[in-house]
Amino acid sequence: MKTDFALFDFSTKINYKNEILSGLTVAMTMIPESLSFAILAGLSPLTGLYAAFIMGLVTAVFGGRPGMVSGGAGATIVVLIALIQSHGIQYLLATVILAGLLQTAVGIFRLGKFVRLIPQPVMYGFLNGLAVIIFMAQVEQFKITGVGGSVNWLHGMPLYIMGGLTVLTIAIVLIFPKITRVVPSSLVAILIIFGIVAVTGIQTKTVSDIASVSGNLPSFHIPEIPFSWDTMKIIFPYALIMAGVGLIESLLTLSMVDEITNTKGNADRESVAQGVANITNGFFGGMGGCAMVAQTLVNLNAGSRSRLSGIIAALTILVIILVGAPFIEKIPMAALVGVMMMVAISTFQWVSVRIVNKMPKSDIFVGITVALITIVLHNLALAVLVGVIISALVFAWDNAKRIRARKHTDEQGIKHYEIYGPLFFGSVAAFIEKFDPENDPGEVVIDFKESRVADMSAIDALDKISKRYREQHKTVHLRHLSEDCIMLLKNAEAVIDVNIQEDPTYKVMPER
Repeated sequence: MKTDFALFDFSTKINYKNEILSGLTVAMTMIPESLSFAILAGLSPLTGLYAAFIMGLVTAVFGGRPGMVSGGAGATIVVLIALIQSHGIQYLLATVILAGLLQTAVGIFRLGKFVRLIPQPVMYGFLNGLAVIIFMAQVEQFKITGVGGSVNWLHGMPLYIMGGLTVLTIAIVLIFPKITRVVPSSLVAILIIFGIVAVTGIQTKTVSDIASVSGNLPSFHIPEIPFSWDTMKIIFPYALIMAGVGLIESLLTLSMVDEITNTKGNADRESVAQGVANITNGFFGGMGGCAMVAQTLVNLNAGSRSRLSGIIAALTILVIILVGAPFIEKIPMAALVGVMMMVAISTFQWVSVRIVNKMPKSDIFVGITVALITIVLHNLALAVLVGVIISALVFAWDNAKRIRARKHTDEQGIKHYEIYGPLFFGSVAAFIEKFDPENDPGEVVIDFKESRVADMSAIDALDKISKRYREQHKTVHLRHLSEDCIMLLKNAEAVIDVNIQEDPTYKVMPER
């Protein structure tokens, strides 16, 4: 698997046509999502667009994964809505800066690698839940704001028109690649639907029905908040959650792109880039964000494999903010909805459905749980955390059941316990039950040739066994301990007394 660490990999030929067209397509799909989530959070639409521009540009240039797209994602802004409602946008900007600092620290201290600990069932659940969220967000576009701010479903002819245009968009996305892959089918679909509406004069919902996208360059601004311990107590919990949510979604997206492109990104570099992008957001009026799975898939499906498309997408959004708003605001929402519905369908891990009857029940439970939490709570960090915890507990339980002991007494009357399986917090209870201090002979050997002492719970179990045999005036020897086990025991001399004897027998006695 190839690793891409350089800013631009000149050893790989860049397909400029694919990169430029991919960037334009991504920009078209980022705009409605950034606007929608900014409005949902009670922010100015430009706050979402600034986030899309800043996040997209910084991470495309400095990130650890060519082909990834970042922007003003809903995953991060949703966890800040309560803060915005209670303290306002200035506290939001300060929180985004602090979250960026935390993410940068994760990258500097090389903690991004821990994303590798996320099991595959958790990935399935995360992506399947995200696919449902993306799809349902498109269904919401079939609503329109009426007089007095009321929100109602489209009905009658407006519903039929938007539904028909959406179906036509999906059909173009599916069929056009069979004709040619020279131009991304998503971009072709958007342009065709735009042309149909423009030529025929059909009245349908457009980007302008969400919000205006016209504005100026983002300007530098220090958040106007009191710099005090009380302020830190308010913003730190939100910043910690935002940093966690953003990194989890970004690093999971990075892993997904690794698999699709058969290359390897740099999780630590991506963490730093995400952090720097969020810090920049806080000082330039953006709502912050993270990697965007749907837009990343649009980018990859359009043929992008380098950083250029992300840069093009970000700069396109800036141009739209400055001069292109009148054109972009006329794009039918049906075209963007159809493209994003196809993204949702491709995001869903259909392989997880096909192999469900071959997966362990625990993995099925983990995948479904993660998907449900993602869908119901829209909290991706919580969903992944719960999935990892359940998977870890299942793993610990399965390994705890593997501890066993083969027993025999040699010609000298010494009883041997040959231990198989890891000795750790989950297996200590079963381990202790295997010994019989009252009926065993005066000398006992516990052989760890096929086992391993893993943690302090294991050391405590050895101490308890030693005490029980001492109470019976009997001696216990530990044999065939690995070097790391010996070191662990030596580090625990405050709890137990370790005496190294001849090859390779170690005597454990209770604390004196």
